[in-house]
Amino acid sequence: MHLYNAWLPPPVAEETRRESESFAAVVRSVKKAWLPEDPESVYSTLKWISVLDLFIKAKSEVSVEDVQEIVESGVEIFNASQNKLYAQVRWGGMLVKLLKKHGKKLSLRVYWRPFYNILMRTHFKRNTGPEGWRLRQQHFETLKSLICSCRKFFPAGSASEIWAEFRPFMENPWHNSSFEGSGFLRLFLPTNLENENFYTSDQIREFVELWNSIPNCQFWDIQWASILARCVKNCKSIDWECFLPALFTRCLNMFEVPVSTGNGSYPFPLEVPRNTKFLFSSKTVTPAKAIAKSIVYLLKPGSLAQDYFDRFVCLLEQYYHPSNGGRWTYSLERLLRYLVINFQKRLQDEQLYMKDDRQKNLSLGKSERSSFVKTILKLIDRGQYSKTETLSETVAVSTSVLAYVEPSLVLPFIASRFQLALETMTATHQLKTAVTSVGYVGRALFLASLLDSPQKEGLHMDEPFMDVLAISLSNALLGMDANDPPKTLATMQLIGSIFSNLIVVGDNEDGPFFLQSIALSEWLDEFFCRLFSLLQHLEPTSVMNEGAQTSLTSETFLVEDSPYYFCMLEVLLGKLSKPLFNQALKKISKFVNTNILPGATSEVGLLCCACLHSNPEDSVVSLIKPLLQTVTSSLQGAPTYDFCRSDTSFSTKATLSPALETAVEYHLKVLSIAINYAGPPLLHYKNELKEAIDYAFQAPSWKVNGAGDHVLRSLLGSLVLYYPIEQYKLLPSLLGGSILEEWGCSKTENHDYLPKWHIPGKEELLFANELLETHFHSALNDLLEKCETKTLVDAGNEKEYLKVTLLRVYSSLQGVMSCLPEMRPSLRSTGITGQDQKFFLIAGAVGSPVGSSELREKAAQQIHVVCRYLLKERSDDSILLILIIRIIHALANYGSLEYEDWVNHVQTWKLESASIIEPPCNFITSSHARGKRRPRWALIDKAYIHNIWRSSQSSYHKFRADTNLSLSVHVFPLMDDLVELSLHNYETVRSHAARSLAKMFKRWPPFVAKSVLIMSQHLSNPKTPEHVVLGSCAILSMKTVLRHMTTDATSLSSFVRGLLASSHHESLKAQKAITELFVKFNIHFSGISRSFFNSDNLGDAAGFEDLISEITSLSFNTISMHWRYNLMANRVLLLLTLSYRNYSNSSEKLLSEATGHFLQNLRSQLPQSRMLAISALNSLLQGDPHKVNNQESRLPSNLRENMNSSVRILGEIVGEENFFNDTLNCLSNVHIISDSDSSASKGNHGAASFQSVTDKAITFFYFDFSASWPRTPNWISSFGGDTFYSSFARIFKRLAQECGTPVLHAIQRALGEFSASKERAKQCVAAEALAGVLHSDIVGLSEAWDSWMMSQLEKLIIAPAVESVPEWAACIRYAITGKGKYGTRVPLLRQKILDCLARDLPQTATSNVVARRYSFLSVALAEISPQKMHSVELEFLDKLQKELLNNMSHSSAQVREAIGVTLSILSSNLRLFITHTSKDPKSVEDSVMTKSLQTEGWAKTLTERALESAINIQNSSQFESMEFSSHLYRNGFTNTEAKTDIRRMEMLFHFIISSLKSGRSSFLLDVIVGLLHSVISLQETSHKDLSTLAKAAFELLKWSILPRPFLESAVSVILCSVNDSNWRARSASLSYLRIFMYRHTFLLSHSEKVQIWNSIENLLADNQVEVREHAAGVLASLMKGGDEELSRVFRDRAYSEAQSIHSKRKQRKLGSGQSIASIHGAILALAASVLSSPYDMPSWLPDHVTLLARFITEHTPIKSTVTKAVAEFRRTHADTWNIQKDSFTEEQLEVLADTSSSSSYFA
Repeated sequence: MHLYNAWLPPPVAEETRRESESFAAVVRSVKKAWLPEDPESVYSTLKWISVLDLFIKAKSEVSVEDVQEIVESGVEIFNASQNKLYAQVRWGGMLVKLLKKHGKKLSLRVYWRPFYNILMRTHFKRNTGPEGWRLRQQHFETLKSLICSCRKFFPAGSASEIWAEFRPFMENPWHNSSFEGSGFLRLFLPTNLENENFYTSDQIREFVELWNSIPNCQFWDIQWASILARCVKNCKSIDWECFLPALFTRCLNMFEVPVSTGNGSYPFPLEVPRNTKFLFSSKTVTPAKAIAKSIVYLLKPGSLAQDYFDRFVCLLEQYYHPSNGGRWTYSLERLLRYLVINFQKRLQDEQLYMKDDRQKNLSLGKSERSSFVKTILKLIDRGQYSKTETLSETVAVSTSVLAYVEPSLVLPFIASRFQLALETMTATHQLKTAVTSVGYVGRALFLASLLDSPQKEGLHMDEPFMDVLAISLSNALLGMDANDPPKTLATMQLIGSIFSNLIVVGDNEDGPFFLQSIALSEWLDEFFCRLFSLLQHLEPTSVMNEGAQTSLTSETFLVEDSPYYFCMLEVLLGKLSKPLFNQALKKISKFVNTNILPGATSEVGLLCCACLHSNPEDSVVSLIKPLLQTVTSSLQGAPTYDFCRSDTSFSTKATLSPALETAVEYHLKVLSIAINYAGPPLLHYKNELKEAIDYAFQAPSWKVNGAGDHVLRSLLGSLVLYYPIEQYKLLPSLLGGSILEEWGCSKTENHDYLPKWHIPGKEELLFANELLETHFHSALNDLLEKCETKTLVDAGNEKEYLKVTLLRVYSSLQGVMSCLPEMRPSLRSTGITGQDQKFFLIAGAVGSPVGSSELREKAAQQIHVVCRYLLKERSDDSILLILIIRIIHALANYGSLEYEDWVNHVQTWKLESASIIEPPCNFITSSHARGKRRPRWALIDKAYIHNIWRSSQSSYHKFRADTNLSLSVHVFPLMDDLVELSLHNYETVRSHAARSLAKMFKRWPPFVAKSVLIMSQHLSNPKTPEHVVLGSCAILSMKTVLRHMTTDATSLSSFVRGLLASSHHESLKAQKAITELFVKFNIHFSGISRSFFNSDNLGDAAGFEDLISEITSLSFNTISMHWRYNLMANRVLLLLTLSYRNYSNSSEKLLSEATGHFLQNLRSQLPQSRMLAISALNSLLQGDPHKVNNQESRLPSNLRENMNSSVRILGEIVGEENFFNDTLNCLSNVHIISDSDSSASKGNHGAASFQSVTDKAITFFYFDFSASWPRTPNWISSFGGDTFYSSFARIFKRLAQECGTPVLHAIQRALGEFSASKERAKQCVAAEALAGVLHSDIVGLSEAWDSWMMSQLEKLIIAPAVESVPEWAACIRYAITGKGKYGTRVPLLRQKILDCLARDLPQTATSNVVARRYSFLSVALAEISPQKMHSVELEFLDKLQKELLNNMSHSSAQVREAIGVTLSILSSNLRLFITHTSKDPKSVEDSVMTKSLQTEGWAKTLTERALESAINIQNSSQFESMEFSSHLYRNGFTNTEAKTDIRRMEMLFHFIISSLKSGRSSFLLDVIVGLLHSVISLQETSHKDLSTLAKAAFELLKWSILPRPFLESAVSVILCSVNDSNWRARSASLSYLRIFMYRHTFLLSHSEKVQIWNSIENLLADNQVEVREHAAGVLASLMKGGDEELSRVFRDRAYSEAQSIHSKRKQRKLGSGQSIASIHGAILALAASVLSSPYDMPSWLPDHVTLLARFITEHTPIKSTVTKAVAEFRRTHADTWNIQKDSFTEEQLEVLADTSSSSSYFA
């Protein structure tokens, strides 16, 4: 049994034993309700979902066999519920919860294929169902979660099947199917034991190769990082050592951080379609979770992974520093968080679940744990004082976890940082963080100091740890400051943490001195002095509200922001020994009784409450008695309204003075909070309490009445409820007489420390019944009598009487909650009230019963009468009406008060602090638990909250579980009252009533149908007032109501009719509410029950057709009807039609008519209706009959007839004169082109700027999931897409496929006219229409191409218009797009279009036309699937490639750019084809063309020409430095060869940029590396355009990761560039090297690194000062990169050289043989060493920085280098200088002081 259930109040705990049988009965009921032969029976199982959820949340002990049974049934139901998205969402969510809780105990076989089929059918089809996007989103998320939960149950062989299914998706890395394939693999691929054989080293190698095939794409990286992380964790048999360099390189480079002065994010990341990103999780932050998991599970004894991890952290740690924050901080914070979480999980699994020897050999030992913690401490050290709060919090939590793993490392670190924070005056913000950190490791400090454990051997510092606790406790008092909330809360958290560890405080003289009674007595005095001062200076954060019920308090930050204040007080007072508690109580009593602090009412009340909770007997005497005396004495002589007597007589205008009112209200509220957990001791003051409450309700002040309400409520709760007592008292621990408390785990049952509960005694129940009789029963009788006899004649005081009486009733109900028994349900069959003694689902009771069911029933009758009276006589008094709503809610919604109470408690516990959590793995005591450990008081608190939740749910599902039962007959009048109140003319009244009604609907769904009819009638009635319309809309928009319409045809029909007939309401508010209701209906629409269309039920079928015809007539009405209602009618028609289409016996005629209706609407004068028509046609047009490959002959005759009817209806419309002219004209108006930039507003279905958000919500349809176009990534502007709407093109395509060649003939003239138009919008729509027709592949299309389409396309190529080029490029791209899942099926006209584009242009063609042709060719080539190319396509590419290579030096810049782009696409296509051929030679025909392509002469030609051109340009630049030469060059007098070289290089730079931007570079790396020297060397030339392109290529190259063998080539090219004769080229090489080393640090061999270091070091003595300084900066950053050996050798050499120079200078022996450059180089090397350690003070640094400072007297440039370096050293070490200066000698400090006048830092 779960600990929370074992620790429930004894009467409830006993009842929980019946829950196992109860669960079994529910499982039987579910199986009985599900009929496999009737898919509609799924709806009858849905009511059991909430009931099943109940057992999970209740943590019930249930049989594993029953769980297995329900999971198997659930999977069967889920798979069988096709097209029932809502049912699948509910069952899927339930299965996920069941598998999460019980998955480890089950032995299941779940098959992956049904899930994949559901996924494809629901989310990846073009023609999906009508369900709203919110439901679809929920469905996809649920399905994903379910697949992830079921992966571990996939049988053997599943992994191979899944790989075989999705590997073909990724054959073409430049098609969107690749992204989908990676997403599916991540989702489905199991790594369970059954599929372990699938994972081999070769398989992992293939994964890594696939990952590398698409560079710089975040989505791709996230999918593969997640797949490999799971493999690393679960595939134990693989040797991961050979994969470490590649994996760590990937992990490092996925963090987009600024290296050197570079940009922190990749400039052109490869974009993934929006829908794909939405479907597969790809959060924008780096996948830190997967990276962390991989790293943690790669660590093994004897593995190199730890070394790699050390270097990984060395490179990233600088970005954790507060001064280096940026948008990368969040992803780095997540990395640290998940590193620690996964490390903790791994340790827990290894300590608790390791069984076999093989796993033991892989588990982490002491040295591995120590190494990991040491590395993590670097990140913690940097991030501890981060300005980002989440990072500093994560750091603190990480230290608390790691302190239990390696205390010898972590605890001294925390102690030193705390000491530093106390001493450092320059950064006061550090104290809050330091105090929090100590609070989080408080228990670890105690355990390490006071217990004997193996870990203590390495600590050697028991006393210092105790000193840290003592100092922190004393300093904590200074932290309590009303002006510094964060520090105050951190301080309180620390105090709570320290005292939670102790059994009793001040009762044991053997413990540390600061915990002995003498020291604690002084500390307590000071603590309370500070606390009282804090309370006196508090200011409320919000103003108190006047209203139906006054708020309890106006809270300050102590109560509002966190639970730490009350926790601290309860823990502190609960742990004190008797003498110390008496000392504290005396001070508190004096403070409370002598101060009135309205600004801190809640805080003072909680202080008193904590006292009473700890020791009720003494505290009642010291605190409650004086408070009661003060209240009664204050109110005794004051004016009153004698409401509590039957002979009510009203005095006139009686009021309290403001001072008296404030004082009495304050004391009553403090009293109400204080007595919450007081219990039996209150009985001694029974009369005083009754008197005080009576006085409060008689006082002529609403504030005092409200305070009396709180007292009555708290008193009743204190008497009748179950709550823990002596929660903080504990018997001595089992830890051997230690002063430390043993903390417990909720997953381990513990009967030794059962909590004590307050179980109400007879006297308490008698007193409670007496209070109920006075303030509930009698008050209601009195009120009823006065309402019935209407004796409330004094209008001036009637309101006050009603308010106070209702308040008394409400506070009585709130006090006893569900202790007042529920109304007896009636039997559905007879309607007679019956007892439901047998009903039981789960145990739960909030307290002992008081009163009776009859009392609640009688109250319901009386409140109904009072409500009718108020609605008639006092309908304008919102306070009274809100009170009556709350009373109805408390009476009818049994258990809802407990639920609200539980929600408030849960919100508080969400802020649970790490200071009261001990992680599962504790290596200090070497004891490990199954879950987190907490103090006993915290576990009791959670058990208490659990009991409150149970009591709210114990009878909530009564009417679902027992179909014979119905609500009590007394509830129905109250529900009718709520319906009327929900239509009230005051908004506050409406909203309160609607909230209460929503809960009633959930509990009793049958009432929904009645409400829908009422509300729909209100909408359609023209005389309905505005407020009734608003209330009706609020109720109809409830999710429960909208879901009800799925199964109830009558409700849906009345709702739709009412909604569409509501246009006569003139109020703007009403119209806005109706529109919002309709949008919500769209979003949450979940289809229609099949019974609506069932032909067996003629009434319903006729009703559906009547409804359709009624709506159709409305949707044609565009004159007398407002356009928005026309839009709504069209939308409802579409939803009903799509729902009807899923019905197996649907009438094709009805569907065809609807399709024809929307086709006509394309010509509508209403823009929004046109937009909706586009969405509708994309869903309704099937487009099959006239396709070339359509097997019409095989179709049954009835289906052919149906199709013929559809073709006939649509053909008639298409055949109308000017149909296409009018349609294209109307659609062109949708394309809104802005004048400024001639670009269209972006939007998916042409959702242009004339649409408001609401209109978009109605017109936007969720049909177009991953089948969206384009199917290849967009990465260049000429690809178009902003103004080309693929949804428009698809309509014309489907229309051609439906109606055949008549469409081709009808559209020809319109296309010719629109494509020749001067208006760009018309050209846009012409491009869409032509694209759709070209891609339709229908019979007769080839003939149409020959007759008119080809000439149309040829005209477009040579047309003069420039603006519309992107649209026509998109048209060609659409027409050539491959068909099928992978885009490999060739469209009918593809080759003809390519041939048309390849034809030579006339000699007179302008450069614009040439560039356009190449742009069209580039977009066409991007759509070809390279791996499946035929010989015709290969010949075409070969011919085109030769043409491009011949035109590399074209005179026009835009043509050169187009050639570069086209060449990069063409070349990468050929490379992919060759790669595919080499892997699978049989798949490609063995032709001469294939063999010739494999020789690849073009690549060699390109690189050789580039090298020659670069050398020529560099050489020519040297002669062009003079102004005269430059002038001549600009005027064209230089030779043509130079021009040719420049043009060729420009084209090649475009080639590189295009390759890198498009993600195609992985297949062109040899060419890119060959061009690397050119890019580096041409950064700075006299040709600005060339240099600009070189810099653009350089920026992209910085982000490239080069695998071997290209890495070796790149290293040799870079080393060559470093020695270039041009100093600018050398400098550019250094810039590239800095980033190159960072990106490839795990891939480069040691010898390569040494070569690079040496070459950079040589540049320290370069002739050019800029190169020398640049080299020093690069070396400084390299030394931070983790290559410690290389860094140490360089440092030592730099120091000895500088020392040698300084000695010679001193002796004046420096000869003339040493140049200034070499001396400057030596000083720069020393400066680089100093700057390589910006925040730490390693042992070598003082000597280095001092030696550097001694060169301050040298001449420039040495002096400036020294000055800058020392200044930078000062800046980065300023915060911690007070501590770090101790590392320097006095002489060294004097030398440093001499370098600057700012000596204060180093004094």
